[in-house]
Amino acid sequence: MSKLLRTTAPPATLLVRLLVGAVFLSEGIQKLLFPDAQGAGRFAMIGIPAPDVVGPFVGRVEIVCGVLLLIGLLTRLAAIPLIIDISVAIVSTKLPILLGHGIWRFSLPKLANYGFWSMAHEARTDFCMLVGSLFLLIVGAGKKWSVDARLTNERVESIAKY
Repeated sequence: MSKLLRTTAPPATLLVRLLVGAVFLSEGIQKLLFPDAQGAGRFAMIGIPAPDVVGPFVGRVEIVCGVLLLIGLLTRLAAIPLIIDISVAIVSTKLPILLGHGIWRFSLPKLANYGFWSMAHEARTDFCMLVGSLFLLIVGAGKKWSVDARLTNERVESIAKY
């Protein structure tokens, strides 16, 4: 468990962790507060199976993992479901823009433009969240201002005393 919490990332990692955590937290809250527009209703519209179950589940996962990132607790573990979450979001909502309406299993309302540039524009936030989550999975919470760092530092200090 100590290896999972250990981090050698610079203190500036805090900025990435807070940004990714805050975005996922707010997205999760929106899925629960506005289920027709952001949660189950949106999931049903794009063709996600069992949207009434998946919508609230994804919202709760985003809230819990977002909070874990914000406080820097179990950062690497919290990043894993978020990577899966945002990967599914990219495949289900951005890939149809790239491939065109009606080509993919997931469907979106008709858009004015399809193709690479339209998809790149629509997916810019999703790609940033994916890269941010991957970064946190690789480097951890950061050496400062995280519960993970505090737990590993206390463990190292207690071992050093003996």
